[in-house]
Amino acid sequence: MTLDFENQRQHMVDGQIRTSDVTNLGVLAAFQEVPREEFVANEHLPLAYLDDDLAIAPGRSIMAPATLAKLVQAASVGANDIVLDIGCGTGYSTAILSRLCNSVVAVEENSDLAGIASTKLSELGFDNAVVVQSRMTQGCAGEGPFDVIFLGGSVDEVPSTILDQLKDGGRLVAVVGQGNSGVASLWTRDGSNVSSRRLFNCAVAELPGFAKATEFQF
Repeated sequence: MTLDFENQRQHMVDGQIRTSDVTNLGVLAAFQEVPREEFVANEHLPLAYLDDDLAIAPGRSIMAPATLAKLVQAASVGANDIVLDIGCGTGYSTAILSRLCNSVVAVEENSDLAGIASTKLSELGFDNAVVVQSRMTQGCAGEGPFDVIFLGGSVDEVPSTILDQLKDGGRLVAVVGQGNSGVASLWTRDGSNVSSRRLFNCAVAELPGFAKATEFQF
């Protein structure tokens, strides 16, 4: 049976993303253009446009389309922006972001996933994106500062080392908290001040390495 991915992609945009209060035309166009099926595991091809996280490696997933779209919209990505995509996995979020900005630096510490992401992005012509294999908690300070930073999974906290890579006026979007306690939040930098606000509740797969350090009490 031949899978009609183009039709499924249209249904994803109309039935999952538009109905989740995503109205930004650039974001909608990016999800319409980027072939999600190219970034999922072969065994998950029939599920490529399911509105759910899809496993791509042990402990790692591609974020559900509607949630990803809402986070990308919240980041207000501009055509001249330089974006840092942390935990890019196989590169789907990077491909989406690349359609909205000047360039994307994607960080992935899993060597297999970083290799897949780099190959896929190159093969599909996303020439304004580069994948760096490195510790995700360190970001990529050497290429910063960034107008937008995107974290591709839930975290216990956003390290100061990553917030420090935000340009003045820059935005960072991330989901803080695990499971049903997850809250999508937006950080913005104004000079030396970084403030945050809650956006919406959501549950997304965890991004490894961002657990809050254990506090010892005496």
